[in-house]
Amino acid sequence: MARSSNTGSVGRRRFLVSAVSAGAAAGLATAATAQTDTTPAPEQPAEPKSATPAPEQPPEPKSAIPAHSPAAEKEPPPEAPRLTTKRTGSDFMVDVIKTLDIDYATALPGSTFRGLQESIINYGGNKGPEWLTCLHEESSVAMAHGYAKVAGKPMAAVIHGTVGTQHASMAIYNAYADRVPMLLLTGNASDANKRRPGVEWAHSVQDGALLVRDFTKWDDSPASLQHFAESMVQAYKIATTVPMAPVLIVADTELQEGPLEPQEETKLRIPKLTPVAQPQGDVRALGEIAKLLVAADNPVIVADRYARTPDGMALLVQLAETAQAPVADLRGRMNFPKPHPLNHSDRFAALIARADFILALEPVDLFGLLNRMRDQLERTSLRRVQREVKVATIGSGPLLIKANYQDFQRYSAADLAVVGDAEATLPTLIEEVNRALDDGRKSQLEARGQKLAEAAKGFIARARADAAPGWDASPISTARMCMELWAQIKNEDWSFVSETFFISNWPHRLWSFDKPYRHIGGSGAAGVGYSAPAAVGAALANKALGRLTVAIVGDGELMIAPGVLWTAAHHKIPLLMLVHNNRAYHQETMHIQRMANRHNRGVESAHIGTAIAAPNIDYAKLAQSMGMLGIGPITDPGELGPAIQIAVATVKRGEPALIDVVSQPR
Repeated sequence: MARSSNTGSVGRRRFLVSAVSAGAAAGLATAATAQTDTTPAPEQPAEPKSATPAPEQPPEPKSAIPAHSPAAEKEPPPEAPRLTTKRTGSDFMVDVIKTLDIDYATALPGSTFRGLQESIINYGGNKGPEWLTCLHEESSVAMAHGYAKVAGKPMAAVIHGTVGTQHASMAIYNAYADRVPMLLLTGNASDANKRRPGVEWAHSVQDGALLVRDFTKWDDSPASLQHFAESMVQAYKIATTVPMAPVLIVADTELQEGPLEPQEETKLRIPKLTPVAQPQGDVRALGEIAKLLVAADNPVIVADRYARTPDGMALLVQLAETAQAPVADLRGRMNFPKPHPLNHSDRFAALIARADFILALEPVDLFGLLNRMRDQLERTSLRRVQREVKVATIGSGPLLIKANYQDFQRYSAADLAVVGDAEATLPTLIEEVNRALDDGRKSQLEARGQKLAEAAKGFIARARADAAPGWDASPISTARMCMELWAQIKNEDWSFVSETFFISNWPHRLWSFDKPYRHIGGSGAAGVGYSAPAAVGAALANKALGRLTVAIVGDGELMIAPGVLWTAAHHKIPLLMLVHNNRAYHQETMHIQRMANRHNRGVESAHIGTAIAAPNIDYAKLAQSMGMLGIGPITDPGELGPAIQIAVATVKRGEPALIDVVSQPR
């Protein structure tokens, strides 16, 4: 839309001024006429007689002041009738939430939860939980997603009736597929007799959870405040019990906004929230796995969505070192330190190709682990592993599978499948491995470990050699971008909170990931729009821990819901965000190129419908418009290091910063 001209703007302003002046002049003219006009008024026709006499008008009080007088404007308006004088149902709802260790609630404002919001910010003092303002429901939910993966506990995300649930659904699906705990709340006017005419009907529904039931773990629509209290505690426990996932509670608007009478309140009880002992695998089956692991000549431990708490990494290190077995980290979580002599993730394909025993911990896709699918005109699969290889799994995946959404992946049989939380199970497995070892086998395994350590020494050198081509190129290579960032953060207590797949996994290949919070894994379902708000949520959790939070976010990803930058600035959430600005949805560009190649049509038109150019977006200005530091666009790789240095200093002061890096596709 063309910008309005100055002439139009001034003309409108002049019109308003002249309208006010004309009204004032008319008033003055009327008053003058009343004082000076002596012409008799024309005779008014008599009113027709009526069978019913007109009601007698009450006389005006002597002290009445004409409505147009300045004195009348200074008097306060009449007080609106009070609907409630005591506590409301939403106050009790806040009492319940405060027992659940919920620090924050994210939300785009919406009327279906207005009672709950008002009680949180006023009755609850806006603390425990603190209300965080978001500009899109996807951002609300994705922030809760990233927060939970750092904090190790849920955040509440509040969504607005029918339309808010529709907006939030993709982000909820991401969290479900990633098995992340989350407490979702939505409002609903379930009683048609109480709905306001118009939009409140459009925002109400018979079943508030139906839209997302296929990708939430549990939901409920409480019919009373006591029901609400019990459901909320139940929901929290279900969400935080492995396999973890989002849960949804529908808070009826009448329950929220209705008065809480003293006689009713005395009957209400909030159930106690008790700790959850996560499910462990069968001990006898673990004994069998231990024997296979100790006896194998070429074992491999594969960890995917494994490390659930900071203890997960230490336990896996202990298991790997006890068995002197190499580990391939698929990075569904931060599972295993790097560098570590037993971290052989960089040679994953060669590692499992010669394996005689594979132990997979919380595998998301066992079929894809053991097979490779070729995306050609006819899709065929090739087996990655030897026919005689033995495979064992420990995981909670089978405990949460639904029929409709296919996030559970293709079935592939393991020789021994143990169902239980892998992290909770590992202490017992380590005991069983120690029990299966004798002195002779220990010395053999130590020799194998030394060979693995020697092989690991070359990983970083090879990665640096791979990163060298195009080092001074413009657009900036993703390897150069990652190394310039590493140079500025490596001496800080940092946490990298975005995916690495779209930047060729350079951080994992070139950096040192030595602590459990260095990385948080990916989105779960690859739904777009996850990265930026999840990074803000993770940064919020890291803020309390004094960590420097960094993320590299794709340009297309950011533009799904860029308003989260405002949320970061408004709530002073320190985050360093680099925008991987390749000016395209490049993953989709490659898909179109692949299709064009299949059809022998060339790849020259693959940018149509996938490029983010003409005009190019200035992400630095976008950040500035949201109230945060924005630097760029940077096209010269020599300018990137100093820019990151400035941004790091800003983030360490407690403010968010964004750098727009014009970069190569991958």
